[in-house]
Amino acid sequence: MSSLAGKHFLVTGAASGIGAATARRLLDAGAEVTSLDRHDPSVPVHRHIPVDLSDPAGIDDAVARLAGPYDGLLNVAGVPGTAPADVVLAVNVLGLRHLTESVLGFLAPGASIVVVSSTAGYNWPERLDAIKELLATDTFADGAAWFAAHPQKGNAYNFSKEVATVYAMTMGVAVKEMGFRINAVLPGPVETPILADFEESMGKENLDGVKELLGRHADPEDIADPIVFLASPESRWINGHALVVDGGISGVVLTGLVPAPEI
Repeated sequence: MSSLAGKHFLVTGAASGIGAATARRLLDAGAEVTSLDRHDPSVPVHRHIPVDLSDPAGIDDAVARLAGPYDGLLNVAGVPGTAPADVVLAVNVLGLRHLTESVLGFLAPGASIVVVSSTAGYNWPERLDAIKELLATDTFADGAAWFAAHPQKGNAYNFSKEVATVYAMTMGVAVKEMGFRINAVLPGPVETPILADFEESMGKENLDGVKELLGRHADPEDIADPIVFLASPESRWINGHALVVDGGISGVVLTGLVPAPEI
C-alpha cells in the first residue's frame, strides 16, 4: 500500500500543468485532494474551492471553507513574468505566504508544505538582504507596499521566485517546531500551457538553448514526482531545502561550464 493512501492534501494550481500532474499522482497513490485554484481542476479531485491568490480577502474566504486535517499543502500555482509585476509578486509570494500561514492550524502532525519555486530564482544570495526585508513584513498589504517602494531590477518573476525559495528555507525550523516540514522545488523550463509566456519574458533563445543542451524540456510529471516525494513520509528528514529539478542545467551554470542565461 502507498504511504500516501488515505492522506489528504491541499493543492494549488491543479487546473493545469504541474499542479494537475501533482494532483493526479496523489490520486493514483490513494490520497484525497482538495484543489485551490481560480479555475476548475482538470483532474477528478475530491473537492474544489475557488480562490484568487492575488486577493487576500479571497484567500481568507477559501480558508474559512476548509475542514482538515490535511497532511500537506502543495503550493504549485503561480503566474509568469508576462503578468504585471505587482500581480506576479502577489500570487507567487504574498498570496502563497498568506495561504500557507493561514492553513497551519488545519495541518495534521507531520504534515508537509511544498513551495514550487524556480531555477529562475538562482540569484537569491545576491538579493538576500532585500528578500529578508520583504519577508519581515507582517501582512499581504505590507508586503505589497514594500515591493511598490522597493522596485527590483529585472523580471519580477525572477525576484518572486528568489523570495519563494528563501521563504521555504527560512521557515524550516519554525514549522518544525509546530510538527511540520517545508521545502521548495525549483524546476527549470517545463512544457506547460504557460511556456510561451516564459519564452516571451525570459527570451525564447535562452529557453531553446536549455532545451538543446538537455535534449528536451521537463514534462509536468518530471516535477510532480519530486513534489509528491517531498509530501510523503519517505522525505521526513528533508526540511528547509531547495530541491533543484532541472535535468542538470543548474549544475553546469553554477560551476561555470555554461554561462548563465540573461533572463
